[in-house]
Amino acid sequence: MVADEVQRDGHDPVPVPTAAPLAAALRRCGLRVHVGPVLSSPVVVDGARRAELARSGALTVDTESAWLAAGAGGGPFAVVRAVVDTPSAALYRPGTVVRGVAALRSLRRAAPALRAWLAATGPRTVELAEPRSFCAGVERAIEVVDRALVRFGAPVYVRRQIVHNAHVVRGLESRGAVFVQEVEEIPRGAVAVLAAHGVAPAVRDQARVRDLSVIDATCPLVAKVHTEVRRYSDRGNTVFLIGHSDHEEVEGTVGEAPDDVVVVEDVAAARTVQPRDAARVAYAMQTTLAVDEAEEIADVLRGRFPGLAGPRRDDICYATTNRQRAVRAVAATADLVLVVGSPNSSNSRRLAEVAGRDGVPAHLVDDVGELDLRWLAGVQRVGVTAGASAPDHLVDDVVSCLSGLGPVTVTTATTGTESITFTLPKEVS
Repeated sequence: MVADEVQRDGHDPVPVPTAAPLAAALRRCGLRVHVGPVLSSPVVVDGARRAELARSGALTVDTESAWLAAGAGGGPFAVVRAVVDTPSAALYRPGTVVRGVAALRSLRRAAPALRAWLAATGPRTVELAEPRSFCAGVERAIEVVDRALVRFGAPVYVRRQIVHNAHVVRGLESRGAVFVQEVEEIPRGAVAVLAAHGVAPAVRDQARVRDLSVIDATCPLVAKVHTEVRRYSDRGNTVFLIGHSDHEEVEGTVGEAPDDVVVVEDVAAARTVQPRDAARVAYAMQTTLAVDEAEEIADVLRGRFPGLAGPRRDDICYATTNRQRAVRAVAATADLVLVVGSPNSSNSRRLAEVAGRDGVPAHLVDDVGELDLRWLAGVQRVGVTAGASAPDHLVDDVVSCLSGLGPVTVTTATTGTESITFTLPKEVS
């Protein structure tokens, strides 16, 4: 059992911000781990008193953690308990000896995790990248679902993840949003929201067949790329779409003109791709790519096809570009870069890749529970950012965890500010 809080009657609870990564380290040792409050008592409790304390929310009771926490004086502190007595197996029973031996074995297996926690302690500087976290398109998409729930009531159905972040999705689910893969799963006549990444026209056709009340939360910058592809296709061009073929945004964009769009994923593909007519070609980009990689691919295409038409403005969205510039700023002086974002978030993954190409170890974490303590051994400067679909409170959790490992100086590297906002669809405005 790992404490995320230490309680004691008559005193304020003491938070333990390193509980989640410590629990993850113990699980990697093959141990079953529970995380929650530990309540300290000056005497051993059992029977009715034990049941009473259990109702308070504490997972276990001990006789020392609160006093040891006070002795830590605000420095690094963690609580790991191997619990041998339960309501059905009380402490003062012969079986405690057998369970005690098993607990000792578990503690021995826990040793690598405890050593990793200890090696991760120490003072460090945390530099936050700015801008980071939500962009205007993500804020708009989340607000669309929120307002739809208020206006139409639950359930509101959402095709695919509204944005690529597990925490956002779970939060909306708790308020009555129902996420489905395809519109065929949505009851006829229901309210349906199309996610921020955009959809192919065929999806809208399917929604009409099912008589769905559709609210389109497609990011306006993604919609711009769709418009470009339609325009190029109408002119008879083969459209090279620079992007990842398995990404939802690319799937939707290809659907605008499936016979005319060719996805180009990398430089190797750009060097070999063949259009119908080399004199009638154009290109567009997925909005969440790494800027340097996308430009390298585009340069190859321009070199091969001198008449290549392109967008008047870069398709990679402002938020992706800004966050990549900001992560480079923190990577320049960091020993380690942590990017907060879900693994299916393209823009979040690109941030980790961009930092890695600048020569610093970089890791993508969905939340603080995915922070591997081994990464922090000997690290004095940590850069932290978040993808455009990751809530900023998850960054706060990471900083809090780092502060639980020793004194932290927090600075911010600001490479720009963002003031862009997008209007809401008329159905919820």
